[in-house]
Amino acid sequence: MDVYQAIQARREITKYKNTKVADDILTKVVDAGVYAPTGNNMPSKNLIVVKKRSTLDQLAETTPYMKWLKEAQAAIVVTGKPGVSKYWLQDASFACAYIWLEAVEVDLGSAFGAIYNAEDEEESVKRENYARNLLEIPEECRVVAALGLGYPNETPKPKKHVPREEVVFVEKFKSSRD
Repeated sequence: MDVYQAIQARREITKYKNTKVADDILTKVVDAGVYAPTGNNMPSKNLIVVKKRSTLDQLAETTPYMKWLKEAQAAIVVTGKPGVSKYWLQDASFACAYIWLEAVEVDLGSAFGAIYNAEDEEESVKRENYARNLLEIPEECRVVAALGLGYPNETPKPKKHVPREEVVFVEKFKSSRD
């Protein structure tokens, strides 16, 4: 599968088979996040691999929207380091995207659980501190997301995307009123 096919095939998978993910496959998915670009090639992210069932179950309680981690066979928690780079959030986001695409490549399903909340600082602190305490993440790291992983136990329908002409503009941004 090429990258474009992986992008098109990617779906949010929240139901997983009770089948362990082999360590060599998990390493490949993690490495996709390791090799994701960072601004100025700064070490502004960390990846925490979670495989223990009890920890995955606890991590599922980080937000009301991550209950699917109770079925996931693994998770990768992605953090960013504001003290290392002003691009920490972008760098962590690239890592999440690369992880997800490699998961598709190796026939794993993945779901994205946002932990960092840019709109609600109080909620973000609550979520981040929960994950921080559970996984012993240092204070200087912001906890961006958890990506659940496992073999899919569902096949979601293809997504209906916003029409290309509503998203892509050439040379200048044009509103639909123009």
